[in-house]
Amino acid sequence: MSWIKENKFIATLGGATLVLAGLLYFVGSKAATRYDEARQSFEETNSEASGFESGALYPKVENRIGKNKALDDYRKSLDSLQESVEKFRPKEFTNVSPQSFTVSLKAADEELRKAFEQSKTKVPDAFFVGFESYRTSLAQEKNTGILNFQLQAIKETLLNLAKAAPTELRNFHRPNLPEEVNQPFAQGPNDVVRALPFELTFIGSEKSAREFLSSVVKLDNYFITIKGIRITNAKKDPPKAADAKFDAPPSAAAVKTDDDAFGGAFVLPGDTPAGDQPAADVPPEPKAPSATSGRILSQVLGSEEVQVFVRLDLLQFLPAKKLP
Repeated sequence: MSWIKENKFIATLGGATLVLAGLLYFVGSKAATRYDEARQSFEETNSEASGFESGALYPKVENRIGKNKALDDYRKSLDSLQESVEKFRPKEFTNVSPQSFTVSLKAADEELRKAFEQSKTKVPDAFFVGFESYRTSLAQEKNTGILNFQLQAIKETLLNLAKAAPTELRNFHRPNLPEEVNQPFAQGPNDVVRALPFELTFIGSEKSAREFLSSVVKLDNYFITIKGIRITNAKKDPPKAADAKFDAPPSAAAVKTDDDAFGGAFVLPGDTPAGDQPAADVPPEPKAPSATSGRILSQVLGSEEVQVFVRLDLLQFLPAKKLP
């Protein structure tokens, strides 16, 4: 203590230096910690930025140009797609009087029945082009526009079915549209088409089924897609031996020898005259064919008919959307 009293200046200077050194150590330690944290954050950010720079859409000038080009190409492809379906997009539907729609409906029914009759295709008695509810009642005038659009598409589809000549149109069903039960059509914000479904079941050869299904996608004014299909054999059980049929055998009187064909009155040179015994070295005449030799086995497989159920969607293309 005496030394401190005798050397106050040195003691004060030493104490201040010690305190200052401790303070500097504390400050330096905190700064080093902040530096390490800042360095670590910089390295993480730099690594993330490097990843962005290597990406396809990093905001560089060349990437911006490429992105704009891709957007322009995409816009052109959408415009081209809308133009390709423009012929299928119906214009504004024009409603007609209920009586006029009924006249068109009856005319379509008569045309289809005549076509099916010519192709020898059986149709249900209750068939009325899928509009059976309007056989005895009138459609609402506010719905006749869209109903007529659906009617004409169905008529063209069924005319193609008649052309394919199936054996029977077993069933035809058209679900009611929301408008027919006094409910508005709810269009979604991203909807571009509206599906108007109908379904049919017919029986016919495999060829008639192929022809009809091929015709569905070839309509000129309507765009129809196959929503679902089920094809089964009309016969549920496999063919049996009893299914084989034979041609009727010829009668014995109908079987003639060569001599009978010429009346038996010709004697050719070298032939033995009637009543003489043939020489020993002359071979016996062949026997007449048996009455059953003309039987031909009927085809058992390959001629079966198929039953086809198909659900179709008539697409009503909604007004084209303008791209932003």
